[in-house]
Amino acid sequence: MTIADTAVCRSRPVTPVADAGEINELLRRYGVKFGIYKNGQFKEQLFPFDPIPRIIPAEDFKGIEKGLIQRVDALNRFLYDIYHEKNIINDGIVPENFVYISSGYLPQCEGITPPNKIYSHISGIDLVQGKGKEWYILEDNLRIPSGASYPLIARELTRAASPAAFSGNDIIDNRNYAKLLKETMDFANRGGINAILTPGRYNAAYFEHSYLAELTGAALVQNDELFVEDNVLYQKTYSGGKTKIGALYRRISDEYLDPLTFEPTSLIGIPNLMEAYRSGNVAIINALGNGVADDKGIYYFVPKMIKYYLGEEPILKNAPTYLPFYNEDREYVLKNLEKLVIKDVAEAGGYGVVFGRDLDEKALEDFRQTIIREPRRFIAQEVIDFLDLPILENGGEVMRKADLRAFVLSGEKTKVWASGLTRFSRNPDSFVVNSSQGGGFKDTWVLSR
Repeated sequence: MTIADTAVCRSRPVTPVADAGEINELLRRYGVKFGIYKNGQFKEQLFPFDPIPRIIPAEDFKGIEKGLIQRVDALNRFLYDIYHEKNIINDGIVPENFVYISSGYLPQCEGITPPNKIYSHISGIDLVQGKGKEWYILEDNLRIPSGASYPLIARELTRAASPAAFSGNDIIDNRNYAKLLKETMDFANRGGINAILTPGRYNAAYFEHSYLAELTGAALVQNDELFVEDNVLYQKTYSGGKTKIGALYRRISDEYLDPLTFEPTSLIGIPNLMEAYRSGNVAIINALGNGVADDKGIYYFVPKMIKYYLGEEPILKNAPTYLPFYNEDREYVLKNLEKLVIKDVAEAGGYGVVFGRDLDEKALEDFRQTIIREPRRFIAQEVIDFLDLPILENGGEVMRKADLRAFVLSGEKTKVWASGLTRFSRNPDSFVVNSSQGGGFKDTWVLSR
């Protein structure tokens, strides 16, 4: 029986396709790391790779793909609407103050129309699969989602180490991500070169910035190489000339992109970038202001957006979610706090996530009082007992919680990359899988039949 066979019948465990130590050593040599700031210090560390792949049968992926396309299309419609006609607010589907008090809403983006009305060109949607095999959406990441580079390079290394595993199984080749990304940038491009804007060597995802620039042929740039003249964005050339940039895939948060429009103390932004963007002379990927749509509070309304904009029932479900902002939901949350997971809507990367079951009585009561004081700050969700996947640990297999970050690219058409970043917790008692919280990753095999 092949590895692909076990994906369908699960009659025996999937075996590793390569030696974990060998692949992780190669990842270390290639500089495949991520960086975090802890106690005021920048620290780089390996994102541990596990060689037992996650396998998604072809039929399962078709459903995921259809649901993700539907969701991202609705989110793009929502973003355009919020910064223009605001029909979804006027019709009472999403509360007005719920949108405008979101930290992700940028009044500076009012009335700006990105090329082709696409706001989220690259969406990182986090899913989990429940024990009953149904997939649930946990989060929508529409600002600067990261992580596509890890399964790309891991697949490349394991293919070299164990070519028979790939030639002998019906696995969709994931090397087309660079093509999809380039097509997405080209479709948005306003005339000029494609460029990837990085804040520099000490950014947590710098490896990914440089790797994707290499794969797509885009220029890897920092702010000191760029300037705006007559509302056009240029890159300085070594000869003293200039090259027009038509699409800027920015890997910098909105508030630091233009010190003349947003945070005036930013040292990594480009003065007057917003004027070039507003004038339609450069596409910014992803568009500014997307944070209002991946606010964890707005997540609650995405199924309603799908019905409102597309006239369709959601294919993929949200995790059961409550908004303390609403009186009825708040009462339920306060009574059932010990059974729920609470998320701070302003946090990311696994931070600000609290499981009520982990709190003692005093901590529970303190948290209740915080929710009463700041109801808009939190969402609460039922704890989904999502699937454990096998990983190697100390020479044997153990089961750990794992999620999937799927990448959806919106250009001429909305497409889902037939791969993804499967992250797992290395802590047997934890549901939190983020790299910043000590998690690891594995390759995601989507079967072709």
